[in-house]
Amino acid sequence: MINSIKVMNLCMSKKLTVIPEQCSGCKICELVCSINHFGVNNPKKAAIRVIITYPHPVMRMPVVCGHCKVPTCVEVCPVDALSRKDGIVQLDKEICISCYKCIGACPFGAIYAHEDCDYPIHCDMCGGDPECIKKCPKGALRLIPEAALGESKRLNNVLSYTQMKEIEFYEKGEKKTIHYAEIGKEEL
Repeated sequence: MINSIKVMNLCMSKKLTVIPEQCSGCKICELVCSINHFGVNNPKKAAIRVIITYPHPVMRMPVVCGHCKVPTCVEVCPVDALSRKDGIVQLDKEICISCYKCIGACPFGAIYAHEDCDYPIHCDMCGGDPECIKKCPKGALRLIPEAALGESKRLNNVLSYTQMKEIEFYEKGEKKTIHYAEIGKEEL
């Protein structure tokens, strides 16, 4: 019975996911995070940061901890202040020595430092109910089951073929074209 409960929890594991195409760049997520964790309206104290590139290409991308299954930040911590429990990378401030090795180790740049803070700023998922997701006006931040990650890309890949009229390929060094209206009518 206990093993089936563990498997069920594993299957229902969710990840905080960013959908950059839906982000407006309003940075409400940053404000909510800094107010919730530090009681101040200071986006530089947020564990999520919206990176905006402009003018070309215009991109708005929230950067937040992905709570990796094999987190490099945990591996480099010399005092084991970072650990992964219940799918969330957690920082134990009682043990942390503020060496900031975790900041350099994060491949996504999702751990931050601020001169007013004694410890690295890291997403703690608000105890499992992230405030940034609740307040995002565009739905760019979501909790998605791990099993569904990549589903939208798979669907977009399939749908891209519906827009194609033909496809070119090489067979035995000879360039050939298949017109989609002719699929199924090729000579075998």
